[in-house]
Amino acid sequence: MLSWFVHGWITNNQLTPNYILVLFIVSVLGAVWAIATLFLWHRSRSNSAFVAFIDLCFVGAFIAGVYELRGIASADCMNWGSASLSFNLGPFTFSGQGLGVNVNKTCSMLKTCFAFGIMNCIFFFITALLAWMHHPPEEVVYKETRYSSRHGHRRSHSGGSRRSSHSHRRAAYV
Repeated sequence: MLSWFVHGWITNNQLTPNYILVLFIVSVLGAVWAIATLFLWHRSRSNSAFVAFIDLCFVGAFIAGVYELRGIASADCMNWGSASLSFNLGPFTFSGQGLGVNVNKTCSMLKTCFAFGIMNCIFFFITALLAWMHHPPEEVVYKETRYSSRHGHRRSHSGGSRRSSHSHRRAAYV
């Protein structure tokens, strides 16, 4: 919907106002991020804290976009009035005056974009919480491996044979 406004301003060779442009840019970037995380979900366990951080950044960006578009919140986009009605049913035709609704399309679309911006704030916050809960706890698991080496019979100056066994421990991440 916001691209319709951007296209209208560009075809009139004018700059798009900030209240439309901010929410448009954040929406496009948010859609790209959501699609990327959807397709790369199998990797998200290892970087879920990063995903949660970026989602919270999008919450802030959507709050900024909604704040820029805040003027439309109190606008009245429709009014009731008389409208002409006409029904043509072959030999039976009815026409007359009735009660109708006149809807301002531009105002209604901006108000809808405002509502979608608020919904995106909520949705990105929920996905940030889900990503954070998907984050593994900060515990390190060690696996012990032992290496032992046996040396053959060595003669010491005392004349006895000695067998030595050396044990080394290495820590490895699992």
